[in-house]
Amino acid sequence: MVLACVGGLAIAACAKVELHDAGIVAFDAVALRDELAAGRVSSERVTRTYLARIAALDDAGPMLSAVIEVNPDAEAIARALDEEYERRGVTGPLHGVPVLLKANIDTGDRMATSAGSLALAEHRAEADAEIVSRLRNAGAVVLGKTNLSEWANFRSMGSTSGWSSLGGQTRNAYVLDRNPCGSSSGAAVAVAARLAPLAVGTETDGSIVCPAAANGVVGIKPAIGTVSQRGIVPIAHSQDTAGPLARTVADAALLLGVLGEANDLAYAGLDVHGLRVGVVRDFRGAGLDAAVEASFAATLRRLEAAGVTLVDPVAGALPTEIQRAEFTILLAEFKEDLGAYLAGVQSGPRTLDALIEFNEAHADQVMPYFTQSLLLAARDDPGIASADYVRALELVAASRAAFAGLFRERDVVALVAPVNARAWRTDYTAGDTLSVGSSRIAAVTGYPSIAVPADLSAELPLGVAFIGRPNDMATLLAITAAFERERGPFLEPRFLPTIAE
Repeated sequence: MVLACVGGLAIAACAKVELHDAGIVAFDAVALRDELAAGRVSSERVTRTYLARIAALDDAGPMLSAVIEVNPDAEAIARALDEEYERRGVTGPLHGVPVLLKANIDTGDRMATSAGSLALAEHRAEADAEIVSRLRNAGAVVLGKTNLSEWANFRSMGSTSGWSSLGGQTRNAYVLDRNPCGSSSGAAVAVAARLAPLAVGTETDGSIVCPAAANGVVGIKPAIGTVSQRGIVPIAHSQDTAGPLARTVADAALLLGVLGEANDLAYAGLDVHGLRVGVVRDFRGAGLDAAVEASFAATLRRLEAAGVTLVDPVAGALPTEIQRAEFTILLAEFKEDLGAYLAGVQSGPRTLDALIEFNEAHADQVMPYFTQSLLLAARDDPGIASADYVRALELVAASRAAFAGLFRERDVVALVAPVNARAWRTDYTAGDTLSVGSSRIAAVTGYPSIAVPADLSAELPLGVAFIGRPNDMATLLAITAAFERERGPFLEPRFLPTIAE
């Protein structure tokens, strides 16, 4: 046995694994799938390798706190897949590939679906979420569940991303005292640290693309309605979706094809030369951060080098009244949708009122840093029958129609905008301090968005988002893959304790 590690981690924190097993961790998902399909490595060996890495880096070493729970049946599942392989070959496109799931996704097994909340620590779902059934049918090994911003970051206006009462604080993979962004924090950090080759997150507004960008990985927020939400702890059905987190565009596309968009992913042969991409200059925080501006300028040069035609600028930001309408919708639907989910819980609060009461009774554990102001606001909200909610839906519908018109009038197939500034230092007193963002554009309109690592700025990743048309994911993937090729390999995290400001 020898010490081996990936990503520059100090030797003392590396897992004790055989040297060739470090090679398993170095494979991206597509390459690992091919190794498994060719029979050059077993699913059981792969699964054990990743479990050892979780123990070494998540539970010990830098203590990333990205994984909230490992699947006690993971090795047994992997052995069964190896036996199946011996009988009849691969069972699907992810045969033997480990996948982590955000802890708000139902699994009908021995793992909890907690949403990071102490209140649901003992909640076991009766059945798999639809996307989990699809993963199992594709041959994936469900390796475990990842930490998240509690209740998918819809508990308090003063929340700290990546913190949950059950899982504690997830750390940014690149600099440990920096925030991983949320709410799919653990999923993004796990992929960045190679605790699994693939992970599934969820997004309502920014919860896939922001942690992906902050941790130097690829995140896809699919078009609304293309990936099933059945069996996922909700915020709001108008905007909720699950989506992939992966190290490369190809890996993310592989996972997306299993989750729900298999018929629209034939992008490999598409030529991006001459495709018109609109440059969004009115994103939130535009002009405030020199590092973001420099990175975005480099992104645009890389796109032009790939043959893309830039349409610069395109006004993509949504009006302030739409931002207010979004919040009205989220609050009303959260009251309705979370209430419906809790009604099926057998071990834990079964109503929003009961959840609030639980949190108050366990305030020292659940609310040591921030309150439950959003839960209280949802409890008191008039809900989906109110005139304000109906009016907000009308405003958003009009905005979506205008957005579709923008694509037609400017003759563009996609938009591009920065995702994030350098990750802020986690501070429970100040809460989140997001200064740059563009996630609301795709979130409110329901359009698909892909976040791709763009640059490393003083050890911290900056990402760029590509927003595409519904029912045209192939074009969006082709553009992001072309950008990824022009950018070249992205530096892996070194798990630095801190950096100078």
